[in-house]
Amino acid sequence: MTHSEPDHQRGLAGGARPASPPSTVLVTGGAGFIGSHTCVELLDHGYELIAVDNYSNSTPQVFSRVERIADRFVGAVYELDIRDRHALSAVFDRHSVDAVVHFAAHKAVGESTRMPVEYYDTNVGGTTALLRTMREHGVHQLVFSSSSSVYGDAGHGSLSEDTPARPTSPYAASKWLCERILDDVCRRLPEFTVLCLRYFNPVGAHPSGLLGEAPVGVPENLMPYVAQVAIGLRERLHVFGDDYATVDGTGIRDYIHVMDTAEAHRVALDHLADAPGMHVYNLGVGRGRSVLEVVEAFGEVSGSPIPYQIVGRRPGDVAELVADATAAARDWGWQATRDLIDMCRDAWRFQQLNPHGYAGSAGGRNAMSGPG
Repeated sequence: MTHSEPDHQRGLAGGARPASPPSTVLVTGGAGFIGSHTCVELLDHGYELIAVDNYSNSTPQVFSRVERIADRFVGAVYELDIRDRHALSAVFDRHSVDAVVHFAAHKAVGESTRMPVEYYDTNVGGTTALLRTMREHGVHQLVFSSSSSVYGDAGHGSLSEDTPARPTSPYAASKWLCERILDDVCRRLPEFTVLCLRYFNPVGAHPSGLLGEAPVGVPENLMPYVAQVAIGLRERLHVFGDDYATVDGTGIRDYIHVMDTAEAHRVALDHLADAPGMHVYNLGVGRGRSVLEVVEAFGEVSGSPIPYQIVGRRPGDVAELVADATAAARDWGWQATRDLIDMCRDAWRFQQLNPHGYAGSAGGRNAMSGPG
């Protein structure tokens, strides 16, 4: 376990400290795509942060960028695997944590069909290790990163939180298992409160171009793959199937900007005290876009068409996943505001400024600024 913490007090780098001390939040998977953007959002709103990550699909370089954007320091960063309960417990021993935002997980549908054991071990085992450690340290508030993939092949139309779960991949099943565990814990241990956020498809990047989606190896998700084709790192996009019962035969997903997704996590933390137990919320725009629609929009933003090739369907994929996201609007007064062009434009800016991801790109404190 490694720990980084500058010698000077980790507070606001500029401006006055808020009138009342902010809550301290532990973010697991804080260096990841959604985790890093959420760290910026929380720092911007006065929270004190502790971040943990094992960097299996991320890099510690992310945190210097988070701090540059927020003009504040992350309270502490630890390199650890959350399944290591001894290392995780040491973090809770050292810091007074008020709530946890839990991102740390494997997250690709296609990969999960090739690595089911690893997905269950990391996603379910990591969540139970975190829960046990939280309970041992008297921490009972959690915002959980779930997925719209739990709905599986639910057919056409918008899916509400009451839509029955029908997971079709080990990834989706692992998230559904975590939800069942969290729900049972909340029913049996009434001190626990969990807000479970089912994302549809977070894409895009921070508008500064300093943070974005930079997967290790070949991207499993659509937007970063399209971006790498646009920049010339890959010859063409493989579109997994054009024989679905959709407008153009390709899979339809509800794409939501990562900045909206991050904002929703901050709003969720604000609402943890609303009611005990576990509560589920969809995060989406409420409008589906096909793979080819995303490809066309990215081509418009980047200034050149995106070459692609139709290949066979990918195991675990379904035809359509579109959110009914009205519950968050009703209960929190929150909804996503950024559109597909915003998503493509910000993802393209990040790719241009970071052609090889975070490795060897303009980053750090001296930087210039199938569906899935």
